[in-house]
Amino acid sequence: MSGKNIIIDSGGACFINRVSEENNEWFYSIDNPGGDLYEAEEIFQITGEVEGTTLQLFRYPSGEKFIPIPKRNGVCIGNPVMHDGKISILAVDFVGRTISISEFDCSDYSVSGAVCVSLDETEDCYNLMLHVHPLTLSRQPNDGTFHIIWPEKISFPIGIRESFYHRDGNELYFSRWFEDPDYREETVVRDVRTGEIISIFPGSMYVMPDGDKWFLK
Repeated sequence: MSGKNIIIDSGGACFINRVSEENNEWFYSIDNPGGDLYEAEEIFQITGEVEGTTLQLFRYPSGEKFIPIPKRNGVCIGNPVMHDGKISILAVDFVGRTISISEFDCSDYSVSGAVCVSLDETEDCYNLMLHVHPLTLSRQPNDGTFHIIWPEKISFPIGIRESFYHRDGNELYFSRWFEDPDYREETVVRDVRTGEIISIFPGSMYVMPDGDKWFLK
């Protein structure tokens, strides 16, 4: 079966990613000349400047392209997420020292500013990212701790081999890896308020388009 050939002026973007595992309509490309948010922060601290990020959104199947936030030097963008029919976009303004979360409305293509917090709310931008269910701004430094910056302010210890993957209400899902001696993974579910372990599933977790959680062991 063959489909249509659609040529999109992507400004040189080579790769696109799905915004959400639960949505097949929206894709994005992101060009961070300064690297990820943490690398861009390091460049800014050393040089006093950093080139801004270009984020492009693409709608399937039409191939329409949108640039929700104009590129601006000193402003770097993280990976977007889908939330309640909107695409939430994390941006760090290293000049103005703010962290903002803007929302691109997928129905009318409007952009609104939803959240703005001071960059001083977090020690640095290491693993600073957005998650959903509900919309959550988190940070996971490389010291065995996990932090939620917004909408709550929560911090608790986790295992050194754990990485935050998904939030579902008051449950936080972490991937934990082992080499004993073969490599394997398990999913650790923690309470968002206390960090206490609720349950452990064998294997890595994937959220499917209908919301089901698959654990591949």
